[in-house]
Amino acid sequence: MAKQQTEVRDLQEGSYVMIDDTPCKINAYSTAKPGKHGSAKARVEAEGVFDGKKRSLSQPVDAKIWVPIIERKQGQVVSVDGDDMQVMDLETYETITMRVPDDIDVSPDENIEYLEMEEQRKIV
Repeated sequence: MAKQQTEVRDLQEGSYVMIDDTPCKINAYSTAKPGKHGSAKARVEAEGVFDGKKRSLSQPVDAKIWVPIIERKQGQVVSVDGDDMQVMDLETYETITMRVPDDIDVSPDENIEYLEMEEQRKIV
């Protein structure tokens, strides 16, 4: 899996983080001051990139956490067949079969942008 390690204090809203082995986009990030005998804590609210589920995380700010490496790519729709579509990657010219999202209307020869991590893909 393409990921790297970083400290919780380096996270920002809008960036990505791995929670429960799932890549998530951070919606909210807040920290609590250190107490008399403890360290500062960070609370992260995030939403799954590929499944849309909300997840939260609470850890010390100096803890290490995994950050996924998600690539943003360009593609061209080759054909649409029911719920599936053929997309050609504009860099590698590789043809990929993707599911058509319900809220997006696509037609052949249309350029799209999608996120990719390993074998998971999502149209943006």
